[in-house]
Amino acid sequence: MNLIYRKATICDLKTLVKTRIEVLRAANELDDDTDMDEVEQKTEEYYINSLDDDKHTAYLVFDNDSWVGAGGVSYYSVMPTYHNPSGRKAYIMNIYVRPDYRRLGIATRILDLLIKDAEKKGIHAISLESTRMGRPLYESYGFLKMENEMELSDRKYGYD
Repeated sequence: MNLIYRKATICDLKTLVKTRIEVLRAANELDDDTDMDEVEQKTEEYYINSLDDDKHTAYLVFDNDSWVGAGGVSYYSVMPTYHNPSGRKAYIMNIYVRPDYRRLGIATRILDLLIKDAEKKGIHAISLESTRMGRPLYESYGFLKMENEMELSDRKYGYD
């Protein structure tokens, strides 16, 4: 095994989009027949607008020329708070390792690279969502389950 961890660039656009779709299919248990055309198009637009603008960092992992894993971190700003006076935040996403490469420390290494990237930017407010399978990794790294955050989802707004 010859693992290569590489920070992605816009030249990796096709690989990034392909891996994102694979991650979403796996995380949401979607079969290959599920239409992902719109998500694929929007993902491509996201990477085009974010990679060169320093709003997103992605890492790709290869075993020689074969893709085996990936991860990303998005950067955004909110209103400053006492605990986060800069208002800058990082959101880790898309960490995925192909099944035959799991339990080799690849996801941990990707997570470490992403966190170091955020810290180099002076960002220490870092969050993520986790699948059941990923939770032990994130907890062992020091992530804590959040109790005060809420989300409104799948609601349509209409105005009279």
